[in-house]
Amino acid sequence: MKFKLCFVLFLFISGITFAQSHQQYKTDSVFVLVKKFFNAKQADSIYAITGPNFRHAVSEGQFRHLMEQQLFPLNDIKGSTVISFVNNKVSTYKLVFQSVTLQLLMSLDAGNQIELFLFQPYKDVTADKTTQIPTSNKLLNTMDKQVDSVAHAYIQKANTVGLSIGILKDGQISIYNYGETARGNNQLPTANTLFEIGSITKTFTATLLAYYANEGKVKLTDPITQYLPDSVKTNTALNAVTLLTLSNHTSGLARIPENLQFDSASAANPYKSYNKKLLYSYLKTCKLNSKPGEQYAYSNLGVGLLGTILSQVSGKTFEQMVQEVICTPLAMKNTVQHLSALQLPRFTKVYSQYGDPTVAWDFDALAACGALHSTVNDLLIYAKANMLGGTDKLSKAFDLTHQTTYSKDAKIALGWHIIWVDGVEYIFHNGGTYGSSSFLAFNADKKLAVVVLSNAAESTDAMGTGIIKKLQGEVK
Repeated sequence: MKFKLCFVLFLFISGITFAQSHQQYKTDSVFVLVKKFFNAKQADSIYAITGPNFRHAVSEGQFRHLMEQQLFPLNDIKGSTVISFVNNKVSTYKLVFQSVTLQLLMSLDAGNQIELFLFQPYKDVTADKTTQIPTSNKLLNTMDKQVDSVAHAYIQKANTVGLSIGILKDGQISIYNYGETARGNNQLPTANTLFEIGSITKTFTATLLAYYANEGKVKLTDPITQYLPDSVKTNTALNAVTLLTLSNHTSGLARIPENLQFDSASAANPYKSYNKKLLYSYLKTCKLNSKPGEQYAYSNLGVGLLGTILSQVSGKTFEQMVQEVICTPLAMKNTVQHLSALQLPRFTKVYSQYGDPTVAWDFDALAACGALHSTVNDLLIYAKANMLGGTDKLSKAFDLTHQTTYSKDAKIALGWHIIWVDGVEYIFHNGGTYGSSSFLAFNADKKLAVVVLSNAAESTDAMGTGIIKKLQGEVK
């Protein structure tokens, strides 16, 4: 049977997996209603709990017809299980019917109404690959074996393809590569293979903010209305939002703007066409979900807007700012938004959470929230520079980004998150696009940094923290 309910918004948005429980609880609560209405064959009741974006794409009549003709004939949902909750946004449920097993992908909008509602044939991604995956890890010493014990479990999953791991320990660098840069090409990644790094980009944006603040070009406490067009300033809800709250996710702005439009052609590359005109149009009438500075709520919109403001201040594009302030001084030659003709051959193919080929993401106005590509080598340089400290302008900017700015229900610095791994604090950020996952964490006192890059949407967080746990006791 073919299922055609692929008309909804596909929102794989990078986030922090250490603070997902509240949002997942809300999504699961709505799913309970969906299951109840489904088994009662009440299509209109399900449609009544969908949001404006969903309704814009599908009329009530279309929805009723699809449910009654394709799904209700399967009879009741006899069993349901949560398979995954990706990037604090998309929940996947395994649904068992009498004659078939399906999966439902579902997410909520800012008003806790259904935004994504997609039935698919069930795909089992728990099975491991049956063949041993190639690796550059020679298993010659204790650290090699410790890393492999964690990495092996990840790369043997059916939905993963390639993996690069970089470790800076006691001043020494170790690189481990697994799998392939593209399925079937038999090419191991290298330390210079380019990956999407997703929301690790936000730490670069935070560094730019700190740098310009130290230069006196902006203040962290500046209200964003100081930098917005007059037509946007009329929205008084924005008056208390500052540059700081954009960076530490306490602005009250939504995770993504509601006018981020999707259709079947653009769903896999959601940010590509979102330009400054659409951004300002949304800001003119948007409402905040909380009082600025009071509540942590991860926002791609907020950091994307911060990058737009910094571009206005500097007169440069986001990529130009990153190159001038961070990459050129550190000789990071492979950290870019737009890949050159020479870099493209070193960029991995990317794969969804189910292991299917997908497209890499492109960005316009919201580039500062997740547009960068990088390599293990470059990110180790970046981590080392963050750890060393110094008196130069960039080191001072790094130091400012490490200062705690919020510590109620999460501990946030400037862009960076602070996590605990076996009782030790690490400065951390992860990243995730529809086809890539990334992890970066470091502790200067422990002289340890770990970078993990994958060309699949399977989260690398557990692997990154798992490696830290293995190595932490060995650090001098």
